[in-house]
Amino acid sequence: MEVISKICAFIPEVKRPEVEPPLKKRIMWSAIALLIFFIMGNIPLIGLAEESKTTLIQFQEVLASRMGTLLTAGIGPIVLASIMLQLLIGAKIIEIDLADPRGRATFQSLQKLAAILFCFFEGFAYPLSGWIRGDPIILGLQIALGSIVLFYLDDLVGKHGIGSGIGLFIAGGVTSRFFWQAFRPFGIGVEEGGLIPTFITSWFAGQPQYILLLPLIISLIIFLVVTYAHAMHVNIPITMGRKGLGGRYPVRLLYVSVIPVILAVALFANFVIIASVVKDVPVAGDIMRYLCWATGTPIRENLYPSSGAGHWAKFNTSVYNLFGRVITQIGASGFGALFEESMLLNIIQGILYMIFLIIFCIIFGKFWVLMGGQSPEDIANQLESSGMYIPGFRRDRRVIVKILNRYIPTITVLGSIFVALLAGIGNMALGALASGTGILLTVGIVYNLYEQLARMQLKEAHPLLKKLLR
Repeated sequence: MEVISKICAFIPEVKRPEVEPPLKKRIMWSAIALLIFFIMGNIPLIGLAEESKTTLIQFQEVLASRMGTLLTAGIGPIVLASIMLQLLIGAKIIEIDLADPRGRATFQSLQKLAAILFCFFEGFAYPLSGWIRGDPIILGLQIALGSIVLFYLDDLVGKHGIGSGIGLFIAGGVTSRFFWQAFRPFGIGVEEGGLIPTFITSWFAGQPQYILLLPLIISLIIFLVVTYAHAMHVNIPITMGRKGLGGRYPVRLLYVSVIPVILAVALFANFVIIASVVKDVPVAGDIMRYLCWATGTPIRENLYPSSGAGHWAKFNTSVYNLFGRVITQIGASGFGALFEESMLLNIIQGILYMIFLIIFCIIFGKFWVLMGGQSPEDIANQLESSGMYIPGFRRDRRVIVKILNRYIPTITVLGSIFVALLAGIGNMALGALASGTGILLTVGIVYNLYEQLARMQLKEAHPLLKKLLR
């Protein structure tokens, strides 16, 4: 650990501002980072001969990536580095006390080094495994460079901007794709227009295709459910000062926001990349293929072993838009169609996908509470340093921790399950505009961004509240 810490000291980093920047400056830096992100997504890789994206395209929204450009890997290496460290620490392979500020600093140093190493790993994995075609060295270096730039942009937004850079990139990518798929004019890029122009055309033709509006309706439902869920919370009474000025500390249902889903889906995407690298390795290749299929990815193209598709050809199903396929099969052949091998495998895949998504969301949700300074101990320290305590109990940090332990661990699990169900069901029900995961993440990210903007405005308007709102 000491050697690694010394190595991390030589890695450049974005310095924290000595004075807290004003809100306008934070907005400016966030806008600049987002603009650079969109520019990189439109710069094609030099030496790219051919791209193969039929399998990984379903993960592009969550990875903030775009195949064939500098954003081919997107935030995948950054998230994978965080996930691997979390699993190593959780398994006690690496001993770091995250409750200690020094332990957190060590974790952040390790995460920085691991992120850069994974940028090169995934950068070369894409061309070597056949996801894109061309010179592996030239393409690998460009992909790695693109992800490293995103890593520093995320650091820039976190220290000088608003919210999280990763969240900002995901929301920007999902939003742009949503509006493009919905309002794309005819004849631009492809022959077909977006859902709205196509529906309007069918309306004037006298044959309105109302089914085109279904993805819009589902998207609206997800938006309303997530927005309503953000308002669900448990209020813990708190008191401040000698006179006992009363207040409440809200613990929300979405206490960990949508972070668990980002980590879980990014891990599923990395399963696919790793499976393509070890596809010909005995046992390991088969295990990774089964794992990819169980987490929603069809076994096709780059995941087949070199000896041929074999029995893997029947595992070519995907969980995306599963509900639409089930409804279509029932309407065409009755309920007996559900017991056909291909459809039965698809349904089993959907069930396994939901189980894995829920399990990983719970794991990452619990770990994020520890890492994000949201554990009962961290909240108790914040309340105590602000002169707050819980009425009816003596003023002791241990008492506050005990009270918070009644709510935060349970709500963390419930919130993680809720976002996992919403993301998974959305993926299986929505197939045109964007993935259910993408819409869920965007709504949650934008809602949290709005709250942070409101808090910053309040702090600038009332400087005395800085101590209470930190």
